[in-house]
Amino acid sequence: MATQWLNPSEMTAWRTFIETSNDLLRAIEADLAPFGLDRGDYQLLAILSEAPDRQLRMCDLADQLRLTRSGLTRRLDGVLKKKLVSRVQSQDDGRVVFAQITSKGFDLLVKAAPVHLQSVRSLMIDLLSPAEIKAVGSAFGKISDNLSAS
Repeated sequence: MATQWLNPSEMTAWRTFIETSNDLLRAIEADLAPFGLDRGDYQLLAILSEAPDRQLRMCDLADQLRLTRSGLTRRLDGVLKKKLVSRVQSQDDGRVVFAQITSKGFDLLVKAAPVHLQSVRSLMIDLLSPAEIKAVGSAFGKISDNLSAS
């Protein structure tokens, strides 16, 4: 099979993505640093804050974060030590353990969220037109679906 090289437009899109994505994520993470959070911590707290009873089964949380069970264990280490999240045994099934955001974790998320949102807006959202935002969402949705199917 012959190599299908990228055309100039495709190459520009790919290189711009590679050169920009890490810088964007680092800048957003820098705005979370004063709160003692990194992107992964913030995402975990946000997911738990939106869940029923502010808790999820460990396996469901791992799936939402796209982590393995061991990856989730490593991700939880810091937030458990800081008492931002706790482990809660299921009342119905002793084999099931939930991760639950604590009051301290929720309060921290409430403080960090406006700063995080401003960072996301100023570094990305406010620079794009509504059509561009829709296109980015659509494009990364397709990429996500393709990666999930693999």
